[in-house]
Amino acid sequence: MGAEREEDEPASRDDDAAQHDAASIADVSVEVATVDHTLHKLYRKYRKTRRKPKGLQRLLARLLNVPHLTLIIAAVVFVVVVVIWSLLWVFIFRRESNSVAYFAGMFRLAKVEFIPEYRQAVSHEFVSMANKIQHVVSNVYKMSSVARLYKQAVISDLSNTKDGVLVHFWMVFVVPQLRSAAVCEECVGVIFRDSVHTSLRNRTSVGYLLSLPVDIDSILINAVQRSDYSTNAGAGSQCVDKMHAHQPGGRVPLNVFSSWGGVSCHVKLTVVPGSLVRLTITSFLIEPSDCVQDALTVYDALLPMRGRILLRLCEPVSASLSLVSTSNVMLLSFRMTKGNKTFRGHFEAITEEICMSQIETQLEPDVPGHIYSPFYPSLLPPQCSCTWRFETSDRALGVALQFQNYILKPKGMKGCDYGWWKVNEIIFCGSYVGHRTVFRITDHSPEVEFRCSSRNSAQPFQASYSSYNISRPCPESHFLCSTGLCVEKSRRCDGLDDCQDESDEVFCSRPTMECGGKSPPHPLFVCNGETDCIDGRDEINCTQETPCSAIRYQCSSGVCILKKNAKCDGVHDCRDGSDEADCACGRPTPVKKVGSSSGPERIVGGDNSVEGEWPWQVSLHYSGNLYCGASVLSSNWLISAAHCFSKERLSDPRHWSAHLGMLTQGGAKHVAEIQRIVVHEYYNAYTFDYDIALLQLKKPWPSSLGPLVQPVCLPPTSHTVTKSHRCWVTGWGYRSEEDKVLPSVLQKAEVSIMSQTECKKSYGPVSSRMLCAGVPSGERDACRGDSGGPLSCQAPGGGRWFLVGIVSWGAGCGRPNLPGVYTRVNKFTSWIYSHIS
Repeated sequence: MGAEREEDEPASRDDDAAQHDAASIADVSVEVATVDHTLHKLYRKYRKTRRKPKGLQRLLARLLNVPHLTLIIAAVVFVVVVVIWSLLWVFIFRRESNSVAYFAGMFRLAKVEFIPEYRQAVSHEFVSMANKIQHVVSNVYKMSSVARLYKQAVISDLSNTKDGVLVHFWMVFVVPQLRSAAVCEECVGVIFRDSVHTSLRNRTSVGYLLSLPVDIDSILINAVQRSDYSTNAGAGSQCVDKMHAHQPGGRVPLNVFSSWGGVSCHVKLTVVPGSLVRLTITSFLIEPSDCVQDALTVYDALLPMRGRILLRLCEPVSASLSLVSTSNVMLLSFRMTKGNKTFRGHFEAITEEICMSQIETQLEPDVPGHIYSPFYPSLLPPQCSCTWRFETSDRALGVALQFQNYILKPKGMKGCDYGWWKVNEIIFCGSYVGHRTVFRITDHSPEVEFRCSSRNSAQPFQASYSSYNISRPCPESHFLCSTGLCVEKSRRCDGLDDCQDESDEVFCSRPTMECGGKSPPHPLFVCNGETDCIDGRDEINCTQETPCSAIRYQCSSGVCILKKNAKCDGVHDCRDGSDEADCACGRPTPVKKVGSSSGPERIVGGDNSVEGEWPWQVSLHYSGNLYCGASVLSSNWLISAAHCFSKERLSDPRHWSAHLGMLTQGGAKHVAEIQRIVVHEYYNAYTFDYDIALLQLKKPWPSSLGPLVQPVCLPPTSHTVTKSHRCWVTGWGYRSEEDKVLPSVLQKAEVSIMSQTECKKSYGPVSSRMLCAGVPSGERDACRGDSGGPLSCQAPGGGRWFLVGIVSWGAGCGRPNLPGVYTRVNKFTSWIYSHIS
């Protein structure tokens, strides 16, 4: 800028000189003659004003030159981009592309003597043996297809087992995403088993890895979470403790508290070699959350092996319970959030039972003997066995076993999940039910063998035994039920399920309505809400007290009355008024939308609903997608079907959300998170028996949402659906079996309740906890996506709506003579109230 100003000055001067009128020619000649001298003077002056800067000034001057400045800025930007990219690669992209996989494993070293020093991880003996095993395990994987991914093996514990030492170990792999399939749980286990298999000798299960005799049948490896590894390996653990019972019978107390902060504890229990661990839990106070927050997991190992879980407790325990291991070790994994959470109990060493008995039966049923499951009253371990040899006094007599909550059925193609039984070379499977059963053996000296077959600890059982006449199992005046029970013949077809499976109530002819005779009307017609006799005699004196049964309404005082549908009918029938209490339910107020041009969408015979028509209808979404339906029971409880949550991945409440007050998908008035899921303890995934579940919301839905969100009425045990009831099934399920697109608007279809006789004709063995509903043509039915949703029936005369059924299963959708099968809700009223009260 300064140089430009110096060059401009001479030019301006030339302009001034030209303006002098008196300038002579001689003057001009002198100027021309001395032009070189003038230029030289100007150059010298110019150099004085542009003297070169020195040192830092010179450098800055060069750098601030416009072309240089552009290059500097570009270089700085390039360096910054490279640094940021490098940081992203190190801390984000590289971390995402390379993940760490953790595995826990165990196997038995056969014919290796266990010494007490192995219990101490710091002892020379443990370190020496652990290093040897670790070297062998590492060699297996360093010579395998995943050698480059394998990082390390860590021997955690050595414990005593039959004829050997049980090894517990960790493995760590660093896995790029592209190679993640190479270190799947099954793949890692196969590599180890194959290494042992190639060295098997003499057709035994023991193979040799270098000098280690490994039992191939004992190998168990499963993937674990990073938190399992870091906590149990000692890093960041708040409590990892080892406790030992030195002698059988001595109780070692166990107490864990979480008064001030959260607790993540792992307690390893060991007892003397040759014994088993019996853990007794006297109390466990936690917040129920489906094991998401507070939980206790008991393992049949010293590491968190998923395949060796004995018990998971997600709810408080007030009554004492105990469980038994299959060896002399057990791991307790506690997780308790802050608050006043406590665990109290103890453990002890017990001897392994030799369960074998020789029993002589008596004919008198009034003085029965009893048999018990192994370790009774403790829970059944995954491995146990027992044998009973019975002997009757006469070859004409057989043996009858009466169970309280257990039933035996012939084994089919599938395995036995809750007990394997062999009775005179015939195999039976046991399962749990909510009623008594009798199992009869037509042999005077049978041998009954029982084996545990549950993956986890199972409920104990007991049975009374007696002799019975093989040719006449029941007395002359009694009827033989399919459950093995004997009921009086006079109680057959009386409308009451005396057999517990309705075998005394099916294939009964429709009872005649005798109104003029001296005998009272049939119990099915008495006080059912409909006037069947012209003189109305069947509906008089309905508040009269009567002996209690499943078809009689029971007031809160314990008194039973004849009236079946007394609940919330607007009339005070119980003296204590309990029949009209808690009746803020089942009163929808539909809102007709004006100007809507959309016509009905047929969904297996269904129509579009209108807003507010079914305020108890809930849409359950799993990971953001419609999966099942449900019904509102109260401000924080929903009811649905157990099969919606039966698979392990579906049992986590964190993946579920409940959409309430919704007519069109995506238009919910309230979306609620699920805190826990309570599946019925007797649910059978094969038969869909006991297909019912409860869902507790994290927060109650706001009362301001009424009337668009409202509970449905829960039917009492005595509730009876008559021909005057109107019943509808609702949901967002598919329109037909072949349909691929779900409807957006809530659909409704009117169906009829069928008799159990008709239901069994269609499907065969339908349990008494199920009911059928539909139409003979099959044109109106529930379908996929409707599961767990309501079958609602309205009381005659525009009364309240009751939840009569829950969509459960069926053969296809809308097929003729194949109605939908629903869970019969009034069979579970007591169970429901036991959880939601």
